[in-house]
Amino acid sequence: MSGPTVAVGQAAVDQLLEVLDLEHTGEMTFRGMSPPVGPQRVYGGQVAGQALVAAGRTVDAERFVHSLHGYFVRPGDPAEPIEYQVENVRDGRSFSVRRSVALQHDKPIFFMSASFQRAEEGLDHQAPAPPDVPGPDEVPTMTDRLARYPERLGIWAQIPRPIDVRYVGEPGWVRPGDRPANPHQRVWMRIDGKLPDDPLLHACALTYASDLTLLDSVLSVHGEVWGPGGVVGASLDHALWFHRPFRADEWFLYDCWSPSASGARGLATGRMFTTDGRQIASAVQEGLLRRVGD
Repeated sequence: MSGPTVAVGQAAVDQLLEVLDLEHTGEMTFRGMSPPVGPQRVYGGQVAGQALVAAGRTVDAERFVHSLHGYFVRPGDPAEPIEYQVENVRDGRSFSVRRSVALQHDKPIFFMSASFQRAEEGLDHQAPAPPDVPGPDEVPTMTDRLARYPERLGIWAQIPRPIDVRYVGEPGWVRPGDRPANPHQRVWMRIDGKLPDDPLLHACALTYASDLTLLDSVLSVHGEVWGPGGVVGASLDHALWFHRPFRADEWFLYDCWSPSASGARGLATGRMFTTDGRQIASAVQEGLLRRVGD
């Protein structure tokens, strides 16, 4: 196969950093762009990550994001800039709350509430990480998996890949019938290069990554796949909680499952663990899921 060189590794990460580096257009307003090559709709993780960048830049750097809750209300056009308007809901003694709205053509495509907290000490516990999961070096790389399904490459053969994604089981883009039903979808991830040390940037990068495979866990329960002969879908909302310090450019296990699906909607939830078993974040998302023919 021949064609344009796809950015991977640090080159792709540098492009991601450019996407997350919003233009400051006013006291509480920002402008973001999409990658020059990408899907027909703005990727949900991108708009969520950019919305968090906008919100975080209006908060004292000593306060760190601990949760965000967002709704996808319209598909985004990747050819158009995205305007972000941030509202200062409250600055308290310990917490700051912001509302960040993404707009195109003066209409909201996404809005998010995010809360930031100054560092404090307190109770500390977590559920254990799932046992007996093979490490990231023990499962196939994305390149290895894609080689088996050249007809499923599509846009993935053209767009930059700043995230190293390694599925423990079968991904949702294999051929119909090739995916056994599994109640869990587990994926190792990391930003595939070096990020600056800014904790907000790592939170935004994790937000970007968190939308990539979460909804696929709904399909995994049924052994279903994306695309022809399977299912098409779209994210409806997204929530993320950050529990402990982390680096998004180090491996983390995204352990996802779906507690319910009905009415053409599916609910997915996930936990993120470092290689030494620390839980760094939790995510919940509901998506629209509809069957399509061949």
